[in-house]
Amino acid sequence: MANRLAHETSPYLLQHADNPVDWWPWSAEAFEEARESGRPVLLSVGYSSCHWCHVMAHESFEDQETADYLNAHFVSVKVDREERPDVDAVYMEAVQAATGQGGWPMTVFLTPDGEPFYFGTYFPPAPRSGMPSFRQVLEGVTHAWEQRRDEVAEVAGKITRDLAGRESAFQSAELPGEEELAQALLGLTREYDPQRGGFGGAPKFPPSMVVEFLLRHHARTGAEGALQMAVDTCERMARGGIYDQLGGGFARYSVDRDWVVPHFEKMLYDNALLCRVYAHVWRATGSELARRVALETADFMVRELRTVEGGFASALDADSDDGSGRHVEGAYYVWTPEQLGEALGEEDAALAVQYFGVTEAGTFEEGASVLQLPQHEGVFDGERIAGIRARLLAVRGERPAPGRDDKVVAAWNGLAIAALAETGAYFDRPDLVDAAVAAADLLVRLHMDDQARLARTSKDGRAGANAGVLEDYADVAEGFLALASVTGEGVWLEFAGFLLDHVLARFVDEESGALYDTAVDAEQLIRRPQDPTDNAVPSGWTAAAGALLGYAAQTGAEPHRTAAERALGVVRALGPRVPRFIGWGLAVAEARLDGPREVAVVGPALDDEATRTLHRTALLATAPGAVVAYGVPESGEFPLLADRPLIDGAPAAYVCRNFTCDAPTTDPARLRAALGG
Repeated sequence: MANRLAHETSPYLLQHADNPVDWWPWSAEAFEEARESGRPVLLSVGYSSCHWCHVMAHESFEDQETADYLNAHFVSVKVDREERPDVDAVYMEAVQAATGQGGWPMTVFLTPDGEPFYFGTYFPPAPRSGMPSFRQVLEGVTHAWEQRRDEVAEVAGKITRDLAGRESAFQSAELPGEEELAQALLGLTREYDPQRGGFGGAPKFPPSMVVEFLLRHHARTGAEGALQMAVDTCERMARGGIYDQLGGGFARYSVDRDWVVPHFEKMLYDNALLCRVYAHVWRATGSELARRVALETADFMVRELRTVEGGFASALDADSDDGSGRHVEGAYYVWTPEQLGEALGEEDAALAVQYFGVTEAGTFEEGASVLQLPQHEGVFDGERIAGIRARLLAVRGERPAPGRDDKVVAAWNGLAIAALAETGAYFDRPDLVDAAVAAADLLVRLHMDDQARLARTSKDGRAGANAGVLEDYADVAEGFLALASVTGEGVWLEFAGFLLDHVLARFVDEESGALYDTAVDAEQLIRRPQDPTDNAVPSGWTAAAGALLGYAAQTGAEPHRTAAERALGVVRALGPRVPRFIGWGLAVAEARLDGPREVAVVGPALDDEATRTLHRTALLATAPGAVVAYGVPESGEFPLLADRPLIDGAPAAYVCRNFTCDAPTTDPARLRAALGG
């Protein structure tokens, strides 16, 4: 019999709807039930493409005996961290403070007032490697709750007070300047892996936001070392197993330092960020590899993550059926030499083994290899390789595919809109721009209410009940700003403004200029979450700073510029100390130091050839954070187009920075020079 999760929209929650555990979704009613029954709350947080979440669900939550114990002694609450990042952030902070580490599945025991008192992540069904079994944990917590409740309440109260006292101590009243950004670059250089690209050791995550900073720093200062780290890191990732050499797109992270074996789940946010950053690498260097990877990643998102409604799904699972009924991580993606032989025949298989770095022993498990693109001596027949790729992709397409989490997350769709709009514009792929427009339309139509408040998620054309958090407003605004620059449609600038007005009114601390992850009128948790550091995506804080800065450059809106600058105080404090974890903030700081530059391109018509050439030149500018307005004179679409006439009837570009404007030009080469291209 289905439990209460059967009525939810989250695929992760729906995966648990048939568990014998009497799950509740996160709700006031669940905590009311705990109060009335005198039971503690078991909070279990995960997400649908999380491998160990599935393992624990199978071992414990599908087990009748475990479920009976849970149902008798706890009110069990299941949360999809992607739907409720605020709940996840608050309790993950508690887990990390108590245990020194965190991760998913996250298992937290709470009082009926939501105060945490015992923590963990994955617990096995039987004691293992010094870990207690889940049943032992449940019995221990029950004993403490029933026999020493005053002590438990005291611990929970102290933890909650400690969390509440952790307001951001990092905010600085001063802006990050040349010195802080140079120190951040030095810090990154120290952590850089010159042999393999990337930063730090295993596991290695794609450093999209840091690469964007490095590209902008190089554009502003000419620092060759910054560009080299960006380019080499992107090349090593693109040649590694973390990149899908057949279908395009990136896996979540590499389990080793060499980018060989990925954790195979593919997330929308990683691919959106990486698609955009590879397009920017191409813009800076002309790299053919970067161009190919940007386009293949864009095509992957449209082909495999696009939903019927026009949005983009959250993720593809790491696991899939290996053909024998077992769900195995990576089964869809890996190859043995024998499988290559069956798919290609002996001669082409021998070439594929060499070209994709496949070994007899295997680079993964059980003799299978993850396809890579090692550096080779000599030249390969491009047409023959393309044919091999196509045939392998077709054979792979017959394998059982990994599951897809179909929920549409506003923030991640915002990142995808920005990436697809720019990639489509750079490489003359109007279909990619159309896909960005369709996703933006869905967000406006389904996720935004008549006051421009955002719903965090939707699924199957139905908006979820959870309110958007700061990253939703910021990343969707970022996507709309990119779309406005690419399409010349001022309505996207207007929508970005509506969202950023909410940021100013509901997410900013007026006193300090710091930002909170939840709105002032959102559900109150034991603490109002606030985190300026990047994780897998830009923090809401620095994403908001970037969108506010770009919007102010487009419109001259002083409150937005001021809010962006106040928000950047945290980058002055953290940039020199932990540059790997505030990459997007550093990138935004580069844009502020450069102006950012404001470019207005006017022409007699949007489809006029000379106008389009100037527009494309402006979009290809490497000047950090430059904004582009594009249209016919006095159209009213963009404030930057006001009082900007044609020059002797010809299309013209106007470039301004810090309240100073260059003479207008009709020459693309002069425009390129003015924008550092």
